[in-house]
Amino acid sequence: MEHIELYNEIVKKHPILERIGNTQLIDLSDMYNKSRVKLYAKAEFSNPAGSVKDRAALSMILNELQKDNNNNKRIILDATSGNTGIALAMIGSALNIKVKLIMPSNVTSERKSILNAYGAQVIYTNPIDGIDGAILKVKEVYNKDPKKYIYTDQYSNDANWQAHFHTTGQEIIKQTNGKITHFVAGVGTSGTLVGTGKRLKEYNNKIKIIEVQPNSPLHGLEGLKHMESSIIPKIYSKKMSDEQIFISTEESHKLVIKLARNYGIMIGPSSGAALAASLQVASKIENGVIVTIFCDTGYRYLTERFWDEKK
Repeated sequence: MEHIELYNEIVKKHPILERIGNTQLIDLSDMYNKSRVKLYAKAEFSNPAGSVKDRAALSMILNELQKDNNNNKRIILDATSGNTGIALAMIGSALNIKVKLIMPSNVTSERKSILNAYGAQVIYTNPIDGIDGAILKVKEVYNKDPKKYIYTDQYSNDANWQAHFHTTGQEIIKQTNGKITHFVAGVGTSGTLVGTGKRLKEYNNKIKIIEVQPNSPLHGLEGLKHMESSIIPKIYSKKMSDEQIFISTEESHKLVIKLARNYGIMIGPSSGAALAASLQVASKIENGVIVTIFCDTGYRYLTERFWDEKK
């Protein structure tokens, strides 16, 4: 991990942060009938703030604190659809640093309640503009008084993907005994895909990196971006992927419900999309080890209507 000395110093004072990372792999190979193909999902919902974004949030904050110790007197600022904001709010609370977030007003009520519990200040933007509207607004807020804020800028911050290069990718190599053949991940900021993909390719260039996107600009896969119709994150690289798979909101919702009712695993819609893409990959190969990312927990989406529509 980058900034290892600062990390060790902070963790001594705030042990909750030590629980970020080292998440387990869940074996889901019984979802299809191929004995020589293994499918695992990395349970990122077990991070202390409940999502994969804990990794990037900690990395970005440590990066700023490393630059200037006085940064802990400024306010952490970013645009978010929820998970990064929650991670920033949790870590900010632990470090006693104030947090201000910009997010679309149509995010789930669960996310709003969690941010309120952590004490974050939230500015809500027009839901029609989606996360791109929040990104434009956060730049406006920051430019008015840049000295007031630590703008983590998750869509452009190299500390985002570096978190996954140093932790997520390395963990997967170790957990699969180096046998991983395919890595499947959705793209929002693209930090997980880019950072993990870089580390896996460095280990073995034959590992296939599969990128998952919504199949439409208008979708319900919160946290994922339909890149062709969106503001492209600066850290995103299309060249990182060996293949792109586009998943519908409907297909994702079906798998979210299936995992909850048949496997006892609660995941969010973006994880459902990653699983749908992983199953497509599994159907095309005769042997291999597929690892995907379960970004967050389904408990953050319980008020979504699809739960009742699919009974």
